[in-house]
Amino acid sequence: MSRLLHIALAAACVAPIAGCYYAPYPYPAPAYQTVTTAPNFDKSWDAALGAANDVGVQITKADRANGRITGTKAGAAVTIDLRPQTDNTLQVIFSAPDSKETNPTLNARWLAVYNQRMGR
Repeated sequence: MSRLLHIALAAACVAPIAGCYYAPYPYPAPAYQTVTTAPNFDKSWDAALGAANDVGVQITKADRANGRITGTKAGAAVTIDLRPQTDNTLQVIFSAPDSKETNPTLNARWLAVYNQRMGR
């Protein structure tokens, strides 16, 4: 009987160990994911041109091939450049250095309208 008791005891000790499964170590999910897509030049161009018109810039030249919009607002020269970057982004630069508008500035007003037109 002691032999049967030893076998039962051994089986009782081995059974829980046989059922254990060690899963691979879980790696934490990344805190963010970056998705890079090509910038939509046409959408940005239309938004920049529309935003300039909305804030009262009189467009004198819109050179889409070179990505440059020029105009004036209350006697101040305005330039908007759209420049594709090497990291597959699009840089949009608004410049009106001689503008006398304050609170909000012409730059701030244009940027708000541009972002709204871009859906931001």
